[in-house]
Amino acid sequence: MDRALQQAVASNKFKLIKAECLAFLGRFEEAQEIANDILHLDAMNVDALYVRGMCLYYQDFIEKSYSHLQQVLRLAPDYSKVRDLYRKVKLLMTKKDEGNEAFKKGRLQEAYNLYSSALEIDPSNVYTNAKLYFNRATVCAKISKVKEAIEDCTEAIRLDENYIKAYLRRAKCSIFCTAHKQLLEQAKLELKKSKRKNYYKILGVEKNASEEEIRKAYRKRALLHHPDRHTSASEEERREQEKKFKEVGEAYNVLSDHKKRVRYDSGQDLEDMEGFGGGDIDPNHIFQTFFGGSGGFTFSNFGGGNFSQVPSGFSFQFG
Repeated sequence: MDRALQQAVASNKFKLIKAECLAFLGRFEEAQEIANDILHLDAMNVDALYVRGMCLYYQDFIEKSYSHLQQVLRLAPDYSKVRDLYRKVKLLMTKKDEGNEAFKKGRLQEAYNLYSSALEIDPSNVYTNAKLYFNRATVCAKISKVKEAIEDCTEAIRLDENYIKAYLRRAKCSIFCTAHKQLLEQAKLELKKSKRKNYYKILGVEKNASEEEIRKAYRKRALLHHPDRHTSASEEERREQEKKFKEVGEAYNVLSDHKKRVRYDSGQDLEDMEGFGGGDIDPNHIFQTFFGGSGGFTFSNFGGGNFSQVPSGFSFQFG
């Protein structure tokens, strides 16, 4: 689709096929950006609405996805992909809710069976399935199936490495079973790390990203959220974009510095590190330094912030 869009730059059809692929790859923010751009121009575009509903579903916003897809089906009742996804969402939501209700009422074996059935509906929905594994692990712990509880927590963590409750549940079960204190320490470390901003997620890169990938990601995100690009937006939207622009600067400040990145990855305390805290980071200074200072880059080069005019393959000059 990228190659197709080089020839047909205005094709919404190709853009939405690309967005659907991105959603299946788990790159939800990019998929939603494409869908939202099209919906700004055509609020009733059912393909864009479908992509947005799918992103909500795979990010574990099940109820929002359900409501969203209902709206899409009102516009296009015969849209087969939407109808299939809608049935899947409805079934998954029902099974999960029934399992939760059975657990609350103490019908633990029934809850276990319902969570197990829900896990068979869509193996590709990793975030929802992580919660289902955790819920089933909680049931197992209640009925003294400690080994099974540990296995389900491990599977939940495999699907969502930031699932702190699963780390803690696994650690407690392991301590009860084998007194493995190391797992508890790991859970505490992950809990501590979870309270900080996820700079990799902010930049949209993997944890093993190279320096060049981090630079490219910063370039893209900084230009996307720079306040000058959103001067005509609402006050609320401008504040949100300024916040994101600052977070992008913080993320680049840490991940582009080898020592800071090592300490950040290891979970060590970084507050005493010079230039780490969000309060003493000037995102504009980082931006100007990155793009070569005032002589190397200005937004006026692109029509006052119209980034759609940036030519394909354009590379910035650095000072």
